[in-house]
Amino acid sequence: MSKVTYLSAAIIATTSLIATQTAIAYQAGDIFVRGGVAQVEPSSDNGNLAGAELDVSDENGFTYGFGYLFTDKAGVELNSSEPFEHDLSLGGNGIGSVDRTPVNLLANYYPLGGTSGKVQPYVGVGVNYTTYSDEELSGLDIDDSWGAMGQVGVDLALTDYLLLNGSVSYADVEADANLNGNGIGTADVDPVTIGGGITLRF
Repeated sequence: MSKVTYLSAAIIATTSLIATQTAIAYQAGDIFVRGGVAQVEPSSDNGNLAGAELDVSDENGFTYGFGYLFTDKAGVELNSSEPFEHDLSLGGNGIGSVDRTPVNLLANYYPLGGTSGKVQPYVGVGVNYTTYSDEELSGLDIDDSWGAMGQVGVDLALTDYLLLNGSVSYADVEADANLNGNGIGTADVDPVTIGGGITLRF
């Protein structure tokens, strides 16, 4: 079969699946857990350290989270991921890698909450806390950071309790860097994270 045939078959199967989905209604008291994978893309300008241009690589990894709806349309979500291992370079020269672990606390708004639908979009704003560990460059230490973040996402119902999830988020992540105890600048990561996975609703 050609690639076009495979693509057509995939589109038909996806369309058939969506056409038979169960309509759900988010409501106060709902609890959900999420799991999936995400691609993290730091900003194109990661700042300067010790007078040289810093570059932080794109990475991907597993993500997870859980949340609660206080009302039909408003809730809270706490999410995180496995450590993302970013390669670092200064002035075009590799200096090893660092593990970055984000933790996000968000207030979410569900515009269609309380109404039945196969598609339930949401938007959220909140705070990001990021830790750094396992810096490969000897003497390099990157401080933990706090910053604002926002996200948009959608849940697509397969059953009353199982949903497909997709989301995009942006976080303001700036971290001070030190080499042998001396400050050498600020790393601007500012990642855009594109994720997909499943949501379990209880």
